[in-house]
Amino acid sequence: MGTWGTGPLQNDVAAGFVDEVEELSRQGLVDVLERVFQRVTDSGARVDGEHGAEAVAAGALVASTLPDSPIRINPDEGPSAPLPELPASLYVSARLALDRVLQDGSEMATSWVDSADADHWRMRVRQMFEVLETRTDHRS
Repeated sequence: MGTWGTGPLQNDVAAGFVDEVEELSRQGLVDVLERVFQRVTDSGARVDGEHGAEAVAAGALVASTLPDSPIRINPDEGPSAPLPELPASLYVSARLALDRVLQDGSEMATSWVDSADADHWRMRVRQMFEVLETRTDHRS
């Protein structure tokens, strides 16, 4: 997987994922996002790097749709049009998947060569997690 930064959309898998969701209907988008999150949460002790990269990209997209979210998608990296309103169930699914991606059994969490990059990546994923956690806490 080619990576050019620590951002959630700064790798080849994430770029391909954005291309995949670009033209989907709202329901198609919801279905794809749910499958991506489910694949990670249902994985065994190890989360595959590509699945983790997709979950992080999907989590960023979902978190960016929340009102007043600090998660911003670079227009050069994200979908060309804003995402539609998403169901609250996706916030919970995204949070669960991001939590798994941050664990030691995650290839994404353990494959960084530079420790400063690893720390920055973790900080960004935790920020998405916290934004989604705040949203789901208010929706309960």
